[in-house]
Amino acid sequence: MNNNVDSEFVSWGEIVNGQFGWPLALICLGVSLHALDTLIIATMLPAIVAEIGGENLVSLTVSLYELGSVIASAACGLITLRYGLRVPMVMATLLFATGCTLSAIAPEMWVVLIGRLLQGLGGGALLAFSFVATAVLFPRKLLARAMGAVSVFWGASAFTGPLLGGVFVEFATWRIGFIFFAMMAVFLSLGILAKVRDTTESTTNSGQTRFPVWRLLWLSAGIIAIGYAGVHISIIITPVFVVAGIVCLAMFLRLDTCKDNNRLLPHKPISLHHPIGAACIMILCFSSASVTLSIYGAFIMIALHDVSVLTAGYVIATQAVGWSVTGALSSGLPERHDPKMIGIGMLIASLGIFGFVYSVPYGPIWLTAVFGLVEGVGFGLAWTFISRRICALVPPDEIERATSAIPTAQAIGYAVGASYIGIVANAFGFAAHVDDINIRFTATAIFLSCTPLALLGLVATYKFVVTNYPRNTRTVLTR
Repeated sequence: MNNNVDSEFVSWGEIVNGQFGWPLALICLGVSLHALDTLIIATMLPAIVAEIGGENLVSLTVSLYELGSVIASAACGLITLRYGLRVPMVMATLLFATGCTLSAIAPEMWVVLIGRLLQGLGGGALLAFSFVATAVLFPRKLLARAMGAVSVFWGASAFTGPLLGGVFVEFATWRIGFIFFAMMAVFLSLGILAKVRDTTESTTNSGQTRFPVWRLLWLSAGIIAIGYAGVHISIIITPVFVVAGIVCLAMFLRLDTCKDNNRLLPHKPISLHHPIGAACIMILCFSSASVTLSIYGAFIMIALHDVSVLTAGYVIATQAVGWSVTGALSSGLPERHDPKMIGIGMLIASLGIFGFVYSVPYGPIWLTAVFGLVEGVGFGLAWTFISRRICALVPPDEIERATSAIPTAQAIGYAVGASYIGIVANAFGFAAHVDDINIRFTATAIFLSCTPLALLGLVATYKFVVTNYPRNTRTVLTR
């Protein structure tokens, strides 16, 4: 390893060149596809429902996409170890394209839902493979710059996604929107075949072991059970499904821990006394805490502050702006700053989360935008360096699993966080509160319920960046 990795400032010219430029562009395009497809559905759903019906199934268009993302991202580390990067990435893009095509020709909503599940599997895999690819295809000193570029594309996609969906609905049809994404995925698959090198030679012989379908079923059952618990609040049913979901997730972790060559996750993925476990808890908690604004923010702002849908959407998008700009500007810092930047970033993000408790229910609207920007700046500072710190702490044969655990924890955090916030919102009668006072009280409770998640995330951040791990960390992490 280059001794200067800790002391050199890395310029954009070192990564945007003939050797690394094309792989970086393809990784960013894959991330953009996932981000755009996650958010564009919000502005296309009314047109979809108006044409083919299925009002009662609207929430499943998001839930099934996230479920597919969780399954795919959990499996990507193992898939990369078996088959390398190029072929699995191409398969992910084609799966994504198939889902888009199926949604585009759907005569009824249930066909759209199947398409969304396939899009989630393909898009989630693309996101996870992108994290793995940055660790495998780039030297460690360039990882932060690569993640900075990814942050820019993620933020730009998050900002333009709803607008792009509106353009398709306004000037074409929602079906054309899905076809457009299918064509982008096919184009991406051709680029991957041409420009991404095969990494199979660096993997182990784990291809001889069985694929962990049983474990993925436990993981899926846990996500579905917790998600269902927040749909219809009941004194009996809700706790039963929450407990059932936790038991399923615990069973998944127990079964995965017992494996060796075909583990989906790195060792001790939810232990505060283990660096990668602390990182996973940190990502899980902050993802769960930050999803609330995108779910309930627009509704509350429209109801309480009399703003348009577009205004509310772009207030929420300030997070993406802060994330992308900060990630790009800070990504050239030397590796020795990684712990400090992650710690400061997560602390700043927490200030944004805490600020929403007051600003969203009570306003003014510009204050919510400020806190959204603060939250995004924090995540931009931290997320850019998480992957590089993880790669510095794990042995080479754990890099694929450890880096794919980042989007896995993020996707699980979004899915579980949405369910948790849904339980809180429905328990406080969110849908029934039509007058300003009750909505304001319920909104305060919703955003206040995010603060314990942020506090636990800060504890995990401390464990991840401040705790002094032994110098022979590589040996410790494999025990």
